[in-house]
Amino acid sequence: MRHGEVENPTGVLYGRLPGYHLSELGLRMADQVAEHLAGRDITHVVASPLERAQETATPIAKAHGLDLASDARLIEADNVFQGKTFGVGDGALRKVANWKHLTNPFRPSWGEPYVDIVVRMMQALDAARDRARGHEAVLVSHQLPIWTVRSYVERRRLWHDPRKRQCTLASLTSFTYRGDRIVSVGYSEPARDLVPAHLLAGAKPVKGQGKAFGA
Repeated sequence: MRHGEVENPTGVLYGRLPGYHLSELGLRMADQVAEHLAGRDITHVVASPLERAQETATPIAKAHGLDLASDARLIEADNVFQGKTFGVGDGALRKVANWKHLTNPFRPSWGEPYVDIVVRMMQALDAARDRARGHEAVLVSHQLPIWTVRSYVERRRLWHDPRKRQCTLASLTSFTYRGDRIVSVGYSEPARDLVPAHLLAGAKPVKGQGKAFGA
């Protein structure tokens, strides 16, 4: 699960910075997803150590009478622009000081390598699978790590256009295992009615969504 909306009035790229909590809307998103999952056979809930992920996971754990676990492998991707405003149209690409960080979009040169994200996220997925074997687990993380590991599992290239990620606020990306192997991936948005319309605009269906990978 991706965390809910964050209180971020200055619009910075908050990354791994502490002190960024869910907004009132984000808390409502977390509650709505918890209600959506209330009837599921969930025996393990684990989240990134960042506040927004912990706050998103809390009502889910509470609804199932579980202690909330923390896993640093689920944390947001590292980024050199953390704490700054950096986005399309804000002039950041025209700042010479930023150019040295923008030389290789395939790695990427401005942050944690995609391959490193895949390794730690797969480790977190496998650990949760083992902890909840025969049942279900909920892991709360962040958009880029979730999208990167999904792209790896669905055999897509890891570098991509961030505007085309299918991983909106409070969405669920589901990995189904048979034994130790992922056999299918699904995606849903149980809090879609709460997500601001402009954030849903780019959430188009992805080829291979729900794809099964065999026995």
